[in-house]
Amino acid sequence: MTQKIRTRIAPSPTGFLHLGTARTALYSWAYAKHHGGQFVLRIEDTDVARSTQDAVDQILASMAWLGLDYDEGPVYQMQRLDRYQAVVAQMLEAGTAYHCYCTPEELEATREAQRARGEKTLYDRRWRPEPGKVLPPVPEGVPPVVRFCNPVEGDVTWDDLVKGEITINNREIDDLIIVRPDGVPTYNFAVVVDDWDMAITHVFRGDEHINNTPWQINIFRALGAPLPAFGHLPVILGDDGQKLSKRRGAVSVTAYEENGYLPEAMLNYLARLGWSHGDDELFTREQMVGWFDGSHLSKSPAQWDAAKLAWVNGQYIKAKADDELAPLVAAQLQKRGIVADARLTAICALFKDRCETTVALANWAAAFYTDVTPSDADRAQHVTDAVRPALATLADKLATVSAWDKASIAAAIKEVLAAHGMKMPALAMPVRVLVMGTPQTPSLDAVLAIFSKEKVIERLKG
Repeated sequence: MTQKIRTRIAPSPTGFLHLGTARTALYSWAYAKHHGGQFVLRIEDTDVARSTQDAVDQILASMAWLGLDYDEGPVYQMQRLDRYQAVVAQMLEAGTAYHCYCTPEELEATREAQRARGEKTLYDRRWRPEPGKVLPPVPEGVPPVVRFCNPVEGDVTWDDLVKGEITINNREIDDLIIVRPDGVPTYNFAVVVDDWDMAITHVFRGDEHINNTPWQINIFRALGAPLPAFGHLPVILGDDGQKLSKRRGAVSVTAYEENGYLPEAMLNYLARLGWSHGDDELFTREQMVGWFDGSHLSKSPAQWDAAKLAWVNGQYIKAKADDELAPLVAAQLQKRGIVADARLTAICALFKDRCETTVALANWAAAFYTDVTPSDADRAQHVTDAVRPALATLADKLATVSAWDKASIAAAIKEVLAAHGMKMPALAMPVRVLVMGTPQTPSLDAVLAIFSKEKVIERLKG
C-alpha cells in the first residue's frame, strides 16, 4: 500500500465506552498497526445536551486500560465548529447545501400525509432551490437548518470490507440536515469533514451505520474529498439474543477492570468476537497485530459469552508472572481496606490456578490478612468432636517445629496422622476450615507455610 493507513475510533461521550465500541477500537487499532499506519481518537461531542466530562474521562480511562494507544487525539468536535461552519459556507455557495425553514409541525404534517398515502416518510425538498422553482417566503422568527442536496437519482455503491458490495438507491434517502438551528453540525456531516481533514483511509464501525453511509459518501463526493474504505461490523448479541447496547445490559469496559479482568484477556476475547485466525483461541497483542490484515472478519453477529470470557481471563491469570499479578490483587484488597505485604506474591502463586479473576484471587488472599469465619455447616461437618483431639495435637506439634516451612509442617502433620490413626482428608478438611474458612484449598502444608506460626495455632485452637 502506498497510501499511509489511518484509522480512527470516534465514541460519543453520552455514556461509558461499551463493548461493541471497544471491539471496533481494537480492530481499527490493530489494522493501523499491522500496516504501519496511524490510529486516531476522536470524541464526537456534538450532542451537547447528553455529552458529559465524566463520559469523556471514562472513555480515555478505558482506552488506556486496554492499551489501545493512539497516535493523534483526543480530538473534540466541539472545538472544530469554525471548520464545520467554513465548509457549510462553501457548500451553500456551491449549491450543494441550502437553508430550510420548515417548522417541526410542518415536517410532522408532511410525514402524516405520506403515511396516510402509504409512502416512505421523506422530506419533500420544499426549500431546495431548483431552476424555475419559486421558494416559499422566508418566515419571520424561524431559525433555519442547513440541508444537504442529496442526489435524487442513481445508486450509492461501495465495497464493504466486511459485507462485500452494498448498494442503496438515492431515492431511499432524503436531503439530510447537516447543521441544526443552533449552528451545531449533525453527526453525518461532522464525521465526513473530520475523516476528510484527518486523512482517514479506513473506517471500521458497527453495522447500524450502514444506512448513514450513502449520505456520507454523497457528502464526500460533493466536497471533492477522497472516500475512505468502510467496514461494517455485525452486532454483538447478549445472552438474551438481543443486541448488546448501552440500554440493553452492556457493561462498561472499566467495570471489567474493577471486576478483576486483565486487559490482555479482554482484548483477546473481543478480538474473537467477529474475527479469527485459524483455530487460535489465545494470542498476544503482538500476534494479533501481525495477523490482522482486515480479512477473516465475520459477517454474522457474535454472541457474548461471559463464561468464555472468564475462561480466557483465567488462562491469562495462570500464565501471568506472580510478581506482576500481586499488585493487581493488592489493588483489589485495597478496595476492602486490606493492606497486603510481601507474602502476596507467594499467595498468588499458590492460588492463581483456581481463579478466573483477580477478585477471586483477592478472596483467597483476604484469609491471610483478615479474620475468617467458617460457615456453621462446614464447622458441623468437619470440625467434629472426634477430630478435636487431633487438632489439639497438631497445634502443639506445630508450636515446636524448628523451621516454619512446608517440609517441617508436612512432617508434623504426618506425625499427628500416625499418632491418631487417621487418613489425611480426615485431618486436612477441618484444618482448612479453621485456618482458611473453607474445606477446599491447595496443598495444606503450602497454605499453612504462608501464614505465621502463631496465626495457624491461634486458628486451630479457635
